[in-house]
Amino acid sequence: MLAPEFAYLNGRIIPWDDAKVHVFSPVAKYGIGVFEGIRGYWNEHVQQLYLFRVAEHLERYAFSQKAMRFDRAVSSNALIDSIIHLCRANAFRTTVHIRLMAFIDGAGELAAKGPVGTAITALPRKTTRQSIEGAAAHISSWMRIPDNVMPARIKCNANYHNARLAMMQAQLDGYDVAFLLNSRGKLAEAPAMCVFMVRDGQLITPSGTNDILESITRQTVIQLGREYLGVDTIERDVDRTELILAQEVFYCGTGAEITPVTSVDRMVVGCGQPGPITRQLIDIYRAIATGNNTAHERWRTPVFCNTDYAQDGSS
Repeated sequence: MLAPEFAYLNGRIIPWDDAKVHVFSPVAKYGIGVFEGIRGYWNEHVQQLYLFRVAEHLERYAFSQKAMRFDRAVSSNALIDSIIHLCRANAFRTTVHIRLMAFIDGAGELAAKGPVGTAITALPRKTTRQSIEGAAAHISSWMRIPDNVMPARIKCNANYHNARLAMMQAQLDGYDVAFLLNSRGKLAEAPAMCVFMVRDGQLITPSGTNDILESITRQTVIQLGREYLGVDTIERDVDRTELILAQEVFYCGTGAEITPVTSVDRMVVGCGQPGPITRQLIDIYRAIATGNNTAHERWRTPVFCNTDYAQDGSS
């Protein structure tokens, strides 16, 4: 990994290698933290980096801290300013993935609620091979954590141990991604991603009561499908065999964006290529996120101002 020059920790932008917490802190001992992944999309034509749906991410970030009973949350306005200042300090001129984390610092034990630390990192993020060619998925033997065991609908650090085990097993078995079923044997989600399928021209995705993350990208896909393709999404239980009967399958998330799935358990989905609805959604999503399509302006927060361009000679 080629590290950027700066990170943010507890109110200060500092050199990347200085962004550290103590090994005895509750976040290190027990994984007590919550986080958000936020994309910044670079538009070469207008020389601008756009943060995508940052307000919605910060709303979920605050809810995650509430659900984990943290003492306090930093204000959204202060966090937006900090994210922007960090991106400017690193002088990014490429698409990036931003990770925002609230964590329990200090030397407390398992029930500690504070002190609450804040860390922000940002790294360049390229388009993956799978997002272009499609991914091979399998149904994991690991079960998705139910909401009465861990709060599945929030981005709690510890939740991702479940996803990690499923993803590691999938990769060891020669797949790109795992699909997890819930305690009722219905489709939940992929590690850090929500899953959609297309059957008879209809978008279908597991409902919010199937132990899924309350995903911002998922809601974006639902809205774009309705607005641009005239397709409403059905949110319901999904059986595992429906995935191989579907004409198209894809997963989505801030990091994954919209990624086609071309096989499940080595059985071909549709024609074995990214399907037409999936491809249209990918194009629409990226056009709006980068600002090449100017619709949904409030979803994009610009990082740079005209003076930034003048200072570095970009305009």
